[in-house]
Amino acid sequence: MLVADVKALFQDHELLWAYVGIMATALMFTLVPVVHAVAVRIGAIDDPGGCKTHESPTPLMGGGAIFLGYAFVMVLGRGILNFSVELKAVALGGTLVFVIGVLDDIWGLTARIRLVAQLLAVGILIKYGVVLSFLPETWWGDLGEILITIIWVAGITNALNFLDEMDGLACGSARMNALFFGLVALQTDQSFMMLLSLALAGSCLGFLPFNFRRLTPARIFLGDGGSNLLGFTLAGIGILGDWGTDNLVGLALPILILGVPIFDTTQTTIVRVGTGKVRSFGQWLRYTGRDHFHHRLSDLGIGNRKAVLVIYLVSIWLGLEALVLKHAWGIDAFFSIPQVGIVFALIGLLMVFVQNRYERLAELRGSRTQKANPVAPTRLEGA
Repeated sequence: MLVADVKALFQDHELLWAYVGIMATALMFTLVPVVHAVAVRIGAIDDPGGCKTHESPTPLMGGGAIFLGYAFVMVLGRGILNFSVELKAVALGGTLVFVIGVLDDIWGLTARIRLVAQLLAVGILIKYGVVLSFLPETWWGDLGEILITIIWVAGITNALNFLDEMDGLACGSARMNALFFGLVALQTDQSFMMLLSLALAGSCLGFLPFNFRRLTPARIFLGDGGSNLLGFTLAGIGILGDWGTDNLVGLALPILILGVPIFDTTQTTIVRVGTGKVRSFGQWLRYTGRDHFHHRLSDLGIGNRKAVLVIYLVSIWLGLEALVLKHAWGIDAFFSIPQVGIVFALIGLLMVFVQNRYERLAELRGSRTQKANPVAPTRLEGA
């Protein structure tokens, strides 16, 4: 009864967007403790070690709370808005990658199984018309759009998974991305997209107090199920929305909003392939290393928490840039992508330079220490 009253209140005052966000956020404070208990009971625990930054065993499956809260809000919203087939396709594909991600958290699936599941999820999108559309209406244009859609969805899905290596990073970044998608949808009267985006943003916001805490480590992680769900849904929103005044703006705006995961994945992929560390898609999915954007920031000496906050600021900057470009025209808007790429390249070069300087200074200190405290030679027996 209370839910119905709150729903009617916001609907009467044309504040559906606020209802969606508030309800999704509030549900997390009930769902996360339940999912936490289930994860502990079934042994879905992430142990520290390797390139992982946490120091104690932490339950996974936090994405289950986001999935349940997100689904609940969307079901309620269905009574107000009639969902399109395309939106249902995004929800169905997101459910598939979420389930496979949860199974991976519990049992550890192979890269091949994860790849097949992602391709099936993308196939659901394509079957129901959720395809990037900007090439000429020819056979090669249609084929090109399908291939680019596969690369886009699989790339963004895995990019969010790669970001899920520091407390609050993947969830907080996805929250920023979904929020800016929702703001654009709200300003352009895209009610469906607004509901989809702000429900996701609200769920992420409610999850953050459990995943990004000021004085103590995360109580629970998203897990592969949660990060895959966030990435797939954001990729689908990027395809579905009417984001600008023409096709070029419509292409540029999602790329800007999702600029951080796109930059991070592109940079690490180029470096790993160029150095021979990755030679197949399966290796790309499995490879772990401290060469991501957030790792380089943390290694500069600012620590994990401040590195996450810096990435939040970058995400906000890109989102604001996208809002400005919403009413731009043609090639003028598309030029913003190289501009942002140049800024990211400068940031990357600066980080590499500073890190090399740190390593060089550490070597010099070690050399001076060794000279100042030489090890006495060992006397040979019988000398």
